[in-house]
Amino acid sequence: MEIGPSCGGLMFRILPLLLLMLMTTDAAAQSVIPILSAVQGQEGETEYSVTLQLLGLMTVLTLLPSILLMMTSFTRIIIVLGLLRQAMGTASTPPNQILLGIALFLTIFIMAPVFTQVYDDAIAPYSNNEIGLEAAIEAAQIPMKDFMLRQTRGKDLQTFVSISNEADIAEPMDTPLTVLIPAFITSELKSAFTIGFMLYIPFIIIDMVVGSVLMSMGMMMLSPMIISLPFKLLLFVMVDGWMLLMTSLTGSYV
Repeated sequence: MEIGPSCGGLMFRILPLLLLMLMTTDAAAQSVIPILSAVQGQEGETEYSVTLQLLGLMTVLTLLPSILLMMTSFTRIIIVLGLLRQAMGTASTPPNQILLGIALFLTIFIMAPVFTQVYDDAIAPYSNNEIGLEAAIEAAQIPMKDFMLRQTRGKDLQTFVSISNEADIAEPMDTPLTVLIPAFITSELKSAFTIGFMLYIPFIIIDMVVGSVLMSMGMMMLSPMIISLPFKLLLFVMVDGWMLLMTSLTGSYV
């Protein structure tokens, strides 16, 4: 999968499809309900009423952030960044807003090829009336499922398939999203904690060395965290830690 920087506007291009995927039922595929309906009042005035479609739209917009987070690389990235901050012992530096921004834009960068394929295969044909709503939803699920399956461990997927009692799954691509998403999240959490463990090791070694030196000098009252923090920052900068981390995170999805 080729990851490129040309991902501007992809989130806005994918939003209509996500709305369609969640709002659509078999009945809605047959008929379109107007969002705003005009009704003549008793005295001849025109009254407007909000239909169920608009209520469904508002519900989807409320759930959309969770959907985007749970079906993309955001979970792994934000957990790794949080563990890195704890390992370095910098408390609230970088602040949460910075970490969320980094995770969000890295997610857009990583998911750009998937979003582009979804737009080309589902949103654009549906907008041009080349395919129906149900066909657009099916086409949109293919690249999303392919991405999640490549990042999901077989053991995790099999566990959730067994729990759900889905016996008619012949191929992994036939796995319903209600089963695939929990398995994908579980695998993402495992990967994030594995990367976090590897990040902790060099900083723990620095803490142990500094603590041993302070004890041998009899400086019991001096916190090792205060002394080790500059050495941690120096090590992280010298090895170009941010570039290594960004490269590793993006490369883990290729």
